[in-house]
Amino acid sequence: ASVHDHAPDDTAIILYTSGTTGRPKGVELTAANLLDTTSSFLPVLALTEDDRFGTALPLFHVYGQAVVMNTVLVTGSSLSLLSPFEPTAMLDMLRRDRLTALAGVPTMWNAMLHAAADFGPSDFVQLRLATSGGASLPVEVMRAFNERFDCAILEGYGLTESTGAATFNDINREQKAGTVGPALPGSLIEVRDVMGEPVAAGVVGEVFIKGPTIMKGYRNRPEATAEDLRDGWLKTGDLGMLDEDGYLSIVDRAKDLIIRGGYNVYPREVEEVLYEHPDIVEVAVVGVPDDHFGEEVAAVVALRPGAELTGEQLRAWAKVQLSAYKVPRLYQFVEALPKGATGKILKREIDRDAIRQASIGVGA
Repeated sequence: ASVHDHAPDDTAIILYTSGTTGRPKGVELTAANLLDTTSSFLPVLALTEDDRFGTALPLFHVYGQAVVMNTVLVTGSSLSLLSPFEPTAMLDMLRRDRLTALAGVPTMWNAMLHAAADFGPSDFVQLRLATSGGASLPVEVMRAFNERFDCAILEGYGLTESTGAATFNDINREQKAGTVGPALPGSLIEVRDVMGEPVAAGVVGEVFIKGPTIMKGYRNRPEATAEDLRDGWLKTGDLGMLDEDGYLSIVDRAKDLIIRGGYNVYPREVEEVLYEHPDIVEVAVVGVPDDHFGEEVAAVVALRPGAELTGEQLRAWAKVQLSAYKVPRLYQFVEALPKGATGKILKREIDRDAIRQASIGVGA
């Protein structure tokens, strides 16, 4: 086979961001970025050539390609692919190929849980590892999956701009549910305040990443590159905090923050609570413009088939678990939430005006 001559910093692939914040940008990832990503995942996943990895993640996305496929290729293990994702087909593939490892995004784990009536831990004795990324995984989904399949889901965090790599709940270390783990080998994480100064453990700020997996830049977008890459540090646009042990928790996207009457409401915290309701399959919490409060908290909800739930009932249930100002006042019930090709829920596709008109606003 011929070998293609290249320098480590030659652009190897251009992947486009999912465009959650406007026009997608072409992220230039180098040959070294791709290799360094697999190097950082090998020790934390402890894969061997006997592993059988499976996924329904698209391979045109950084998680499916750079993290899963490339790490499998470097290890020499096998890779089972499913396209498009369908929960029962995924469970069948898991059982048929006796998979030892599985990678997905939160909507996939949730769909598999709801489809798993005929499957039990005995079907998946060999499954030792499940990895989740792409969006925050509700703790309740993680707990239920562990109970059903007797396998923990290890959550990690990365962006297209960091070749999918930044932090991961290392299989060799203590797992902390609700965190995305400590920095991967070779990477550094800082949480900074609005002035750009690092903050103390337990304080929320913007997440910055530095390391060998950070992109070369955005293709033909020098201003955007200068905006997000400073002194080798990638500005992520994510709000998070580090604990004393260096484990990162992602609180939310900075732009998804809802400010209701001067109070900060992090949609993810509200979603975590709503996912604990047995009838809720999917939920997105968004801010809707409001003349009085500036923004009102709204929940767009997909229920399990056959379930009946009103906004009033859901609000009464949420009031028990959340501070009053965080409880959604507007509810819209839908068949399913809008998702991108990777299965990530797309909040920007949710029509805020439609929520105001269609939703059942429930009393103050």
